[in-house]
Amino acid sequence: TDEGELRAVVLCGPGNNGGDGFVVARLLKGRGWAVEVFLYGDPDKLPPDARVNYERWCAMGEVRRFSQVPRYSQGADLYVDALFGTGLTRPLEGEVLDWAAGRAVDPDLAARTVAVDIPSGLCSDSGRQLGRDTQAVMAGLTVTFHVGKLGHVLDSGPYRCGKIVVKDIGL
Repeated sequence: TDEGELRAVVLCGPGNNGGDGFVVARLLKGRGWAVEVFLYGDPDKLPPDARVNYERWCAMGEVRRFSQVPRYSQGADLYVDALFGTGLTRPLEGEVLDWAAGRAVDPDLAARTVAVDIPSGLCSDSGRQLGRDTQAVMAGLTVTFHVGKLGHVLDSGPYRCGKIVVKDIGL
């Protein structure tokens, strides 16, 4: 990247939350950011809306496998958690769990993390972490759509979500 250029790492999941991540990546790149995009899952299995946004991003930049994500402080100014949204009902596991656990280790890293809709691994209905021993992503900012979710304000939601911004998307 050029000296002084802001750098973002956008983590996209296998569903519509991931599709939102591709939109965020395009918007950031359009504003002059250096953007790295990583996909957890198979692009051929993305839902239709997410697939369209994946293809739009691919016209602008590369999508790398999730296994290539920089694990901790690798110099990014911003991390976007668009892995899993309100539909997640199972605990995080494997490399996604490892990445999420890293968000809680370093408060500076968590402060540079923005979650799309809800931090991955957090139940949108209860605010509890999904699974007994899992770590939900910790974000400094959570941007959600249409209306706030119960999980933003219950249990560990306020701690994991950071500041919450609700954006109207015309629903």
